[in-house]
Amino acid sequence: MKLYEFAPTRSIRVRWVLQELGVEFEAISINMQAGEHRTPDFLTINPTGKLPVLIDGEHIITESVAIALYLGEKYPESNLVPTDLLVRAQLYRWLLFTATELEQPLWRIARHTFIYPEELRLPAEISLARQDFTSMAVVLENHLLDRQFVVGEHVTVADFVLAYTLDWANEVQLLATFPTLVDYMERMYKRPKASGRIAAALASLNQTSQ
Repeated sequence: MKLYEFAPTRSIRVRWVLQELGVEFEAISINMQAGEHRTPDFLTINPTGKLPVLIDGEHIITESVAIALYLGEKYPESNLVPTDLLVRAQLYRWLLFTATELEQPLWRIARHTFIYPEELRLPAEISLARQDFTSMAVVLENHLLDRQFVVGEHVTVADFVLAYTLDWANEVQLLATFPTLVDYMERMYKRPKASGRIAAALASLNQTSQ
């Protein structure tokens, strides 16, 4: 099993799942700063030029949420993907909520802060995205008030996906008014097999480039 990754990206989610499972894998770092994700060799693996990518035997799997679900279902004894139909429906619900209601505003902020060329950035879009994130974070804050995990009574792939997304939100100062979300995020990252934080990954990249 091979994981193509770049430290600060959603690769963190997949590495986290693999570490929780205790599965052996080969980590292949793709330096996005150097454009390695746009080389012909990598684009034959993932035409979108995005990370992470998991290769399991002859199978290529992209998109971090899809990879996390694949790994949880490949190792059912882990209980990272619930077997109960209704509980699994809730898992899908919160995974989709994270990807659409929380992550998309974060992407908009990133695009209009540093991804797009400066002449294409719209400051108003950043403000709107922050509002969109905040309104949905209220829903999640209320959901997690009396819960240890997003779904059910034990950790699932939804927790790894969400914890990373909240760490991303924390990096752009969006969690100051959400103590429950901060507590949940910190608790998740204290797990013995948790992957690294975004800030640490960025710091490591900065040291390497100096």
